[in-house]
Amino acid sequence: MAHSQTATVIGLGSMGWGAALSLLRAGFEVKGVDIRPDVLTRFTAEGGAAFASPAAGGESDVVFVFVVNSDQAKAVLFGETGAVATARPGTVFLLCVTMAPSATKEIAQKLLDAGMQVIDAPVSGGHLKALTGEITVMASGPDAAFDAAGRALEAVSAKVFRLGTEIGLGSKVKMINQLLAGVHIAATAEALTLAAGAGLDLKTVHDVISVSAGSSWMFENRGPHIVDGDYTPRSAVNIFVKDLGIVTQEAGQQGGTTPLSAAALALFQEAAGAGLGLEDDAAVAKVLAARSGVRLPGME
Repeated sequence: MAHSQTATVIGLGSMGWGAALSLLRAGFEVKGVDIRPDVLTRFTAEGGAAFASPAAGGESDVVFVFVVNSDQAKAVLFGETGAVATARPGTVFLLCVTMAPSATKEIAQKLLDAGMQVIDAPVSGGHLKALTGEITVMASGPDAAFDAAGRALEAVSAKVFRLGTEIGLGSKVKMINQLLAGVHIAATAEALTLAAGAGLDLKTVHDVISVSAGSSWMFENRGPHIVDGDYTPRSAVNIFVKDLGIVTQEAGQQGGTTPLSAAALALFQEAAGAGLGLEDDAAVAKVLAARSGVRLPGME
């Protein structure tokens, strides 16, 4: 990377947007790719170069992929206007998408066959840490790829866990993280719905639990969404339908059992079925409230 400072970020959602801005602050020439014209306009205003397709962006030294799922990842990489079409051999692709490990391996192999370098690099930390360049990266891949992408990874993250050279290890660790994240969001929704039903002030309950043994990062982060009745999507219900689906599917293939994940997945699926799929993932509280005859802030 000493010879160049060019990075492409495909997918300017909550995490990709923050990563792109962090790269800009670090002095990279950043090409942002998204299908939403308004987002591209905003990115241009921030000093980035905006493109409606990965191929249009041309060559970069590193390419971060921040789309939603494996199907989108395949499309933006290998589709007619995908990134591989205009990438030069040796480009480092960082797969930041939460995917089943088997899907990550499949995509990585196609990139390797095309002459590219790959890092399995799912991320965590939320949109606020993405904005400040402090996400956590759960990464695996060859040393040469890490050497080439080191400055870019440093720009977007507070911590990079190098889990080994095997592609798929990062995705496996992210799967475990998402198991806990999804269960904790469901537990947060259940706890605050119960508190509301008991006639307690939700803000007070949140303040107390946040400094007590029952807290979790998700309780502290998502709890205010329920307290304020603000379900603007930072991460949507549909994301955890996908992610907990990966957890339960992979567990089943390994002969494992994940009863808490299955219960949380059913709750997210019910919320999606009720038309809440694009709302903030904390909106699962609305399902529990409806079942309990409880009115939460933000509910009609």
